[in-house]
This record gives sequence, C-alpha cells and structure tokens, in this order.
Amino acid sequence: MQSKVSIFTISQATTATFVDLYFRLTFLFFIEQGSKRVFTATQGEMVGEEGDLMIFPPASMVTMENRPVLGADYRAVGVCFTHDLIDAVYDGLPIPEEARGLQIVRASRHQPADVLALVQGTMNNQDLPETIREHRLLEPLIWLREQGIFLPTHVDDQSLSRVRSLIETDLSRPWKAEEVAAHFAMSEATMRRWLSKTGQGFAKILLHTRLEHGLSLLQTTDAQVSQIALECGFKTPSHFSDAFRKRFGIKPKDIRSAAD
Repeated sequence: MQSKVSIFTISQATTATFVDLYFRLTFLFFIEQGSKRVFTATQGEMVGEEGDLMIFPPASMVTMENRPVLGADYRAVGVCFTHDLIDAVYDGLPIPEEARGLQIVRASRHQPADVLALVQGTMNNQDLPETIREHRLLEPLIWLREQGIFLPTHVDDQSLSRVRSLIETDLSRPWKAEEVAAHFAMSEATMRRWLSKTGQGFAKILLHTRLEHGLSLLQTTDAQVSQIALECGFKTPSHFSDAFRKRFGIKPKDIRSAAD
C-alpha cells in the first residue's frame, strides 16, 4: 500500500519558480504555511493560500512558485494517489470538465485539513492490516467526492508518462535511448517520433525527470546534496548543481536556506 499512497512533508526556505514541472500521478498539496502560485497553459494563474488544498491531475505540466512567509519557510504536505485508488471511488461517475484541470479546495469552505488528517492517521497506524489500510485510504477520496470535488479516473497513456515512469524505477541508471525504446518494443527512431508529440526529446525527458526528483528530495528530506546528486544519476555534485541552477534558476542548497 505504500506504493499506492505516498505522503511527503515539503519545506522551502526561498521563493523560487519552477518551470514545466510534470506530475505523472494525481498529487494533492495541502498548504500549511506560505502560498503556492501556479500557472498552466489552459487555466492561467491560480494561487493557493495557507490552509488550501491544490489538486494536480495526472499528466499535468505546470509552472509553480512556492512562496515562504516573512521569517519562515514555505511548508506543505504532499499526498500522491495512484490511478487504481481514484478509480475505486470515481469510476463510472460523470466527471465535470473543470475536474480535468488544476483545482483549489479553499480552506474557508471545505476544511481540507480533515482530508489530510484521514490520510495521516491511516498511514501512521502501523497496527492496521493491509486490507483495512487500503479500505481506509479510500476515505479521503470519498470525503472529496461527497464535497462535490471530482478527480478524473482515466488518463491517456501518454508517451511522456510511460517513459518517465520507466526512468523513475532507477534514476541512477545510465539510461540510453536504445534500451528504453527496446523496453517499449520499438526502434529508437520510432520512439523518437513517438516522443516528438510531447515537444521533448529523450535526453530532455531524462534530465528533467532526474532534476525534478532531486528538487523533491531537497524539499522533503535532509539528505546531503552530494547524496541526492548520485541518487538522481549525476556523476558529480557539481554537475547536479550546475544543471539544477540552469533549469530552476536557484542553487540546490538555497532550497533549504535563504540565499545571502
């Protein structure tokens, strides 16, 4: 069940804008301190405030800015659900068009902290049998459904999602386009045409997947930057730092402590 629902405590010391972040699965951000500004190509700018829940649909690509408050870090809790859990609650229901984009559940109206409490209570109870744990992890989704908040149950099996899912199985592996193509039973040339519809080539997908995982580790763990660099498939910490700064405009260390 740990693989079906993941929960992360997210902390960031410095305001930073992250361009073209990709969310392969449904992701819920419960904002505890600070605010989150998000821009999507179809919905424009949306801002989540302290106490709000922001729901990112699967296969979404966004530009995102986490904004700490004066004298304190930005803080949020992220919860990731796999497709099968969402299907168990929403399959067969008519999903409104607005549910296929980014959604904000306002604290003043819906009290989304109750949803987070359900998830944390279940995940932290080590005495629960797995079958009971799985059943209880449906409760937060049922709560959302009963509040009139819908999540899409079916997402196109996009090439970008499938390739990133494979890379994420072992980020430290020196992936080559030829072996990835073979995994999907196609030639390298066919795979490149397949990926061309995403606007990203294989090398860019590989780099972005590694850097975005590195960003997540910086925000959710205390691991050393050097350790994160190796885990994400970079040969040296300096290579990781240079690529990270080029992509996000900020040094990895500044995610955790305000820049001088």
